[in-house]
Amino acid sequence: MRGNETAFWPESWMDPSFQRTTKPRRTGLSMVIDKGLGLHAFQDLLQLSSPYVDVYKLGFGTSALYPLDVLRAKISLAREYGIEIMPGGTFCEVACKQTSFDTYLERTLVLGYNAIEISDGTFPFSREERDRMISMAAEAGLTVYAEFGKKAEGFTAELDELVGTLEADLQAGASYTIVEARESGNVGIFNQCGEVDDAFLREVVHACGVKRDKLIWEAPQKNQQLALLRTLGYNVNLGNIATTDILSVEALRRGLRGDTAFEVIAERSKNSCG
Repeated sequence: MRGNETAFWPESWMDPSFQRTTKPRRTGLSMVIDKGLGLHAFQDLLQLSSPYVDVYKLGFGTSALYPLDVLRAKISLAREYGIEIMPGGTFCEVACKQTSFDTYLERTLVLGYNAIEISDGTFPFSREERDRMISMAAEAGLTVYAEFGKKAEGFTAELDELVGTLEADLQAGASYTIVEARESGNVGIFNQCGEVDDAFLREVVHACGVKRDKLIWEAPQKNQQLALLRTLGYNVNLGNIATTDILSVEALRRGLRGDTAFEVIAERSKNSCG
């Protein structure tokens, strides 16, 4: 949590863009992926970075590998710092295949998670099954993040399918749809080299209209984060941010890093002159 000491820095130094808002945010979300931080490291991370984290995902099926007391403590701490925390979507898929979504949802609620990721990146679900899971989770009071895309190498996002999935997910009760990129950043909107198609991004945004802010773009690599920020704006929703990159991404958003500082300040100067 941010203390009074932050007033030491002039506002124009802290946020040269003058665009960042405080939590709870509706746009400019940063979704962080945790691959296995210990409790003390997690406490340090929250003390330093919590104002810049909106959603925190315990990646993959790592939730099943935690000592239960540590898992409960991490969930409780995240909520204390105003962060939505959820297990990874792959864990949901495995649980559904091994038992049922109903049981998975029950355990998620008992542990105190306040959000859930629903995906079918590894095991396919019908549209009806996906809608049911989203609706049940939303009705139970969880914030639902529904993921679009497959984890298989070579998966490429298609415009109509992405837009249609977003529409259906929101209708079923999801708050956001996450566009899959994996932690490697080489599927979905990215090619095997991790490069993004700017023209495709603009097509998606145009096709989604006002609902474009309901998309979260997984972008684990700096060049991908930068490409999305430049193409879709500095308050684009970004996902799969590494725990070590939280402040780095926030600095990119604000123009506090060489990659964006000049263009952010130049853009603000142009607008003030206009």
